[in-house]
Amino acid sequence: MSQSDNFLEQHGITNVKSIKRNLCTPALYEEIICRGEGHLSYQGPIVVSNRDYTGRSPNDRFIVKSGKSADDIWWGDVNRPFDADKFDALYNRMMAFLQERDLFVQDCFAGADKEYRLPVRVISTRAWNSLFARNMLIKATDAELENFAPGFTVIAAPNFKTIPEIDGTRSEAAIIINFERKVVLIATAAYSGEIKKSVFSVLNYLLPQRGVLPMHCSANVGSAGDTAVFFGLSGTGKTTLSADPKRQLIGDDEHGWTDNGVFNFEGGCYAKVINLSQEAEPEIFNCTRKFGTILENVGMDATTRFVDLDDASITENTRAAYPTSQIPNIVPEAMAGNPKNIIMLTADAFGVMPPISKLTPEQAMYHFISGYTAKLAGTEKGVTEPQTTFSACFGAPFMPLHPSEYGNLLKEKIRKHEVSCWLVNTGWSGGPYGVGSRMKIRYTRAMLNAALEGKLDKVDYQQDPIFGLHIPQSCPDVPAEILNPRNTWEDKAAYDAKATGLAKAFHANFEKFADGVTEEIRNAGPLVR
Repeated sequence: MSQSDNFLEQHGITNVKSIKRNLCTPALYEEIICRGEGHLSYQGPIVVSNRDYTGRSPNDRFIVKSGKSADDIWWGDVNRPFDADKFDALYNRMMAFLQERDLFVQDCFAGADKEYRLPVRVISTRAWNSLFARNMLIKATDAELENFAPGFTVIAAPNFKTIPEIDGTRSEAAIIINFERKVVLIATAAYSGEIKKSVFSVLNYLLPQRGVLPMHCSANVGSAGDTAVFFGLSGTGKTTLSADPKRQLIGDDEHGWTDNGVFNFEGGCYAKVINLSQEAEPEIFNCTRKFGTILENVGMDATTRFVDLDDASITENTRAAYPTSQIPNIVPEAMAGNPKNIIMLTADAFGVMPPISKLTPEQAMYHFISGYTAKLAGTEKGVTEPQTTFSACFGAPFMPLHPSEYGNLLKEKIRKHEVSCWLVNTGWSGGPYGVGSRMKIRYTRAMLNAALEGKLDKVDYQQDPIFGLHIPQSCPDVPAEILNPRNTWEDKAAYDAKATGLAKAFHANFEKFADGVTEEIRNAGPLVR
């Protein structure tokens, strides 16, 4: 082990087979292919698969309960505590497992704003995990690598299995964050999204302490400098809708909002690509045909090496991970000014939410903290069909603090910068899942364009009698009859019953947050109780 590689000793790793540090993309391609981790496809993407873990494993995510963070974390079903002594024992077992193995290391940053960025070192046993980190985080320059000191280290060993009876884990997989030791352990869970979401969780704990709002959102900016933020869980359209040829992309998933504006946490995009079409989503589609892109669990013909984006034989949650440099209209600095519009996306499986509605600031707070959507097939392990869910701040699995901490930051920034807020349903219309149909993306884009371009500022609005949302009565290039979801149902009584049931679910869910918000916010939800 050379002097330059002794950084591994601090983790108790003293006898490795080889260290592949900060390899470039072509070199990582060679490693992936030679090690049998993936295959080269036509036009250059590398195709990999992880059949056992095709989505996140939220029930296997833990946070070590020790030190200052023990008092800060909002403990519960999302943020599960892990004993510090158990962590130390598991950590030592995992470091022993890494001896005599090939290790891949990437030194990167999380956060485009240099005032707030976090140096992150990713150590992995698989070359394609290293390429994923290189694609998704922000690459350090040669000068920055000379004295690189990680603020957090992620150690990913997909081939290391925990023993629940010994280690205190729930299964053989584990994703454990230790804020005191500034390290994340990822065992068995081979889904590469665990790497980026672990880093996101770390930032979600650290940044609010500095007055920065971390957001699970995509963001873009128009030619007039008007920044737009898109909140939403996986599958609701964050990546797709923010990749607009008429607007420059800041980032597709994770951002921070400072007093000066918005900055991307990442250097890449992690797009869901099942049934992706060139016509509907040209920019993302083109990236699935480029060298440097990782195609995860995407079907490929073994003879021709053509990929099949419609192939869901492994999972519905097929993904493409590619650097933002592959997108032609990216904001190079990955930063822009304060938002003019905030869009909250939901994929309503009941088919009762309006396709677009304007929110008051109080309603924006309510729906941000509620985070209603449907989990789509494959987004998480074990989810095979849409399930109604509420995910606080549109990202509860990654939010270590109480939702009111993030909600209060959002409220302050909305009021300070006079931001317009919209709720957009990219889910079902004309009936629930299985009866109605998914909202056409061209209609969603037309509604978004109208909102972002100010074309909905002077139209008439009608308040929904059940949800209290303000629905525009007209929108350019969108049939007026679909703007009110009740009009799209043949059985109006069935609509009323479904909508009332969902309204009551909103109120029941919000009870857990009632003590942390004002009465004004509590009353901003559905009118029907």
